[in-house]
Amino acid sequence: MLDIQEHNSIEILKKLPYWKTNESIISALPAGESNMNLVLRVKTNLRSFILKQSKNYVRKFPQIPAPITRIEVEHAFYELVQNEKALSDFSPKVIHFDPENYILLTEDLGEGSDFLELYSGKKQLSLDQIRQLANYLNTLHEIQTDSFPSNLEMKKLNHEHIFNFPFEENNGFDLNSIQAGLQEISLPFKRNQSLKDALKKLGTRYLATGKTLIHGDFYPASWLEINGKLKIIDPEFGFKGDAEFDLGVLFAHLQLSKQPQNLKEEFLNIYKKDFEQKLVDQYESVEIMRRLIGIAQLPVDLTIDAKKKLLEDATNLLTHS
Repeated sequence: MLDIQEHNSIEILKKLPYWKTNESIISALPAGESNMNLVLRVKTNLRSFILKQSKNYVRKFPQIPAPITRIEVEHAFYELVQNEKALSDFSPKVIHFDPENYILLTEDLGEGSDFLELYSGKKQLSLDQIRQLANYLNTLHEIQTDSFPSNLEMKKLNHEHIFNFPFEENNGFDLNSIQAGLQEISLPFKRNQSLKDALKKLGTRYLATGKTLIHGDFYPASWLEINGKLKIIDPEFGFKGDAEFDLGVLFAHLQLSKQPQNLKEEFLNIYKKDFEQKLVDQYESVEIMRRLIGIAQLPVDLTIDAKKKLLEDATNLLTHS
């Protein structure tokens, strides 16, 4: 496997057999802040595309091992949605897949920005955008496929950082480095056995194989706005599971970014698939908790008291539902 790094990418890329006659690489620069993978925007004298390579660790946290085959799941997902007219415009088209080097080349959708600024209040979802997100999940959750990868190893990685690690009292992650006092307010939740029992039950369900193809990481960093159009990327956590997981994650991030309530109401007016409200509430609650006291932190604009209230409300939903 050729191990591409940001600092030496052009020289290594030249060794790959992807190039057309008389094609030369002009630049290979990071395409946004990727948490999981190396992602480069490669420009040549003939074209521009996005190169993604998965490694056996998490890019943002190299100390965390990760299944290198996740790029195969992303490739399978993109190939599948390209056959769905209502989804094909949301995601990039595949140009080339190199399984030996764990590299996926996709079309360059253009310069744009994700929606992480929602958390700081610098950006707000529009009604049109929430409608597009609802229509996307409407179609995705109706796809029938028996051949999609199980993605069990990525599910196990996500399971650890959703249901386990944030609730371990001595996990080595100092929450006070994120916000003063956060470590102290996290302790009652880490010591709550009823909460841990509820998390174990929900986590077991998450790991099970379901009937619905889901994105698996449906939050603002996976949405892009490019030339006024909404795009959906990073489906490497996709698997067949509960549609309620995608809904719960989405609603958790609407709450964490303090979006107006009418956006959630508009989503529910459009989303057509039947779902179990209790299960949505549970997945929403654990997503809120893991984002506040787990390692996958967000640039949220919340006081310590606001975080405590969110953690308390989430715990009540998880332990009393």
